[in-house]
Amino acid sequence: MNQYHPPVADFLMNTKVVDYNHPQIQILAVSLSGQTPLITAKNCFDWVRDHIEHSMDFHREEVTCKASDVLRIGTGLCTAKSHLLVALWRANQIPAGFCYQRLTLDGPSPPYCTHGFTAVWLDDRGWYRCDARGNSKPGIRCAFTPGQENLAYPAIYNGERIYPDVWAEPWPDLLAAMEKLPNISQYRSHPIDACPPAADSCVSEPAAPNIE
Repeated sequence: MNQYHPPVADFLMNTKVVDYNHPQIQILAVSLSGQTPLITAKNCFDWVRDHIEHSMDFHREEVTCKASDVLRIGTGLCTAKSHLLVALWRANQIPAGFCYQRLTLDGPSPPYCTHGFTAVWLDDRGWYRCDARGNSKPGIRCAFTPGQENLAYPAIYNGERIYPDVWAEPWPDLLAAMEKLPNISQYRSHPIDACPPAADSCVSEPAAPNIE
């Protein structure tokens, strides 16, 4: 069942990473604004999913993290794409936050990686989790369909899991690792397997799967 309680102001914050006050993000956010928050939320999701190239799928080497850099350079890992998507939602005054999975990088065995996706607050539904990593990898069909989750990956192998919370800010351990990453080739050989923050280090809320 969904969580029906108002999200706190933290889920509308402009931050160093979610820098939605950046002029180019503001311009794009306005262009994606629709007649209702639901239409706007879908427009933002579809744009990030389809216009920002996933680093691994497109063999890009640039490492991006800050939302404005993701937009400017046009590429990012799943975590970076989530930073831009949350920035676009918040620029349109739609509360949004970050969700994470621990997954194997490829197949049933380690190494593990931290997969980032998003949650958006919809007044008539509560938190809706969705994944804008992009459908450029065979077998992935991510879509914005409130009432039904379409996450890129299930957690099926030993050691994998979906963290149940929605965080107002990206995990500090993840950001630190991304800042040190020199290129995507390094990520392929040594993927980031980040640790969740301590419970009192940032605002989080539980999000149940949105399945009708």
